[in-house]
Amino acid sequence: MDTDELPSAADSIGFIKGLNKPTVSDVLRAAQAQGLVAVQPRCGVGGHEQMRALLLALEEGAHPDVLSLTIDSYTRLNQFDRALSSLSNAPEEMNGYPLVTHGWRRGRDLNQAVSAPLEVRHGSPLPRRLFDTTIASGITSFEGGGISYNLPYCKDVPLAASLDAYAEIDARCGELAQADVVVDRELFGSLTGVLVPPSVSLAISVLEAVMATRAGVTCISIAYPQAGNLVQDVAALRAIRSLAGRYLPSSVDVHPVLHEFMGVFPKSRARAEQLIFAGALTARLGGAAKVVTKTVQEGYGIPDASANIHGMRLARIANAPFVSAIRLDEDALEEEQHWIEREVDEIVGPLLGAASLPLAISSAFERGSLDVPFSASRHARSNVMPCRDRAGAVRYLDAGGLPFSEDVMRRNRSLLDDRWLTATDHDRMRLLMADINYFLEPPGEQDFDFAPTVVDSATQGADPEETYAA
Repeated sequence: MDTDELPSAADSIGFIKGLNKPTVSDVLRAAQAQGLVAVQPRCGVGGHEQMRALLLALEEGAHPDVLSLTIDSYTRLNQFDRALSSLSNAPEEMNGYPLVTHGWRRGRDLNQAVSAPLEVRHGSPLPRRLFDTTIASGITSFEGGGISYNLPYCKDVPLAASLDAYAEIDARCGELAQADVVVDRELFGSLTGVLVPPSVSLAISVLEAVMATRAGVTCISIAYPQAGNLVQDVAALRAIRSLAGRYLPSSVDVHPVLHEFMGVFPKSRARAEQLIFAGALTARLGGAAKVVTKTVQEGYGIPDASANIHGMRLARIANAPFVSAIRLDEDALEEEQHWIEREVDEIVGPLLGAASLPLAISSAFERGSLDVPFSASRHARSNVMPCRDRAGAVRYLDAGGLPFSEDVMRRNRSLLDDRWLTATDHDRMRLLMADINYFLEPPGEQDFDFAPTVVDSATQGADPEETYAA
């Protein structure tokens, strides 16, 4: 473990400015200006040389616009002694890169090895030390928020603690912005990744973005999880800019981001490819600045480098000129966007005037007027019951304590299949499992031609965003 003191802020700022490559903020701005979608994979392994080799392989094979440094679960939970033990004894078994344990010098080595800027993706509710090492490494994007990197991942971390940790991080980003170093703060709207209603995802991101910009953050990425209905997903991405105009300062750069489908992935190569391309197409049509890709090996486990490269190349097809000629039903899009924004307004409106927004958020989760479905945390009620409507869009079967108007609930009910409204509890569980497994092939129709073989850790890319920590 690197026990040396971190470099001074001036040293880190000088290192970032001297890297001679764009920051993540630069990449996102350029993508938006060109009407294209930046492409980023998920990846992270334990060993330093293996991580370096993986980044170089991905860059050579697919030329990603942004590269990921996905962090291991021990670091995520500040269990640095366990991270060190695992790194010393079995680095190939780690599900990400232990940046704090490797230290900022190795972080800089990774940064200098590739031409694309890096983002740290981690899932930590209390990431102060990780953030410090990130900046010392010259990395210019840091994912997460006090809600979105707590309630989906952790069993018993108080919201007040995680909100306070991210307030400190956002204030640091504000200080760096004053020195002309812009750190992109990507908010993890994917949450649990399981049937997340768009308005829950966007409402939580709006609240995190308001707190971040009040602390001085100047670049916000709001990530939305692909749910699978093209009209709903495109409308949700378009709603991000509208909501940003309503709730955030005009001086802040806001970039919509699509996370490709985070749920149960199909096992056949053909179906997986269709879902990956559909995600990238959704990102382009929705005006996203970036898409975070998936692979054809998601249904089996951790993808190898070749699958990651294939996934990025497939996603990049959505940047082809012909896509600009694709037209969707604008009336349907406008209606869907209107209702998504109305739901978000009804969730966040009662909170934004509070004297202390963090306190109001904690109190709202206690009451259930803010909620996350299928949360692992005892600090969320998880009374919201989502389901898919006749077209596969995610709706509210039961909104729990969310403060929705009768008009909103009436519309949700009107779109549901009658089976949901008349089903017994047993039948609802069966229907819910069918909705969760929406893209999984029926038994007997799975194509096992692309099951991954055992690969060297240098070629692996972990996705601990889907590994929840107790």
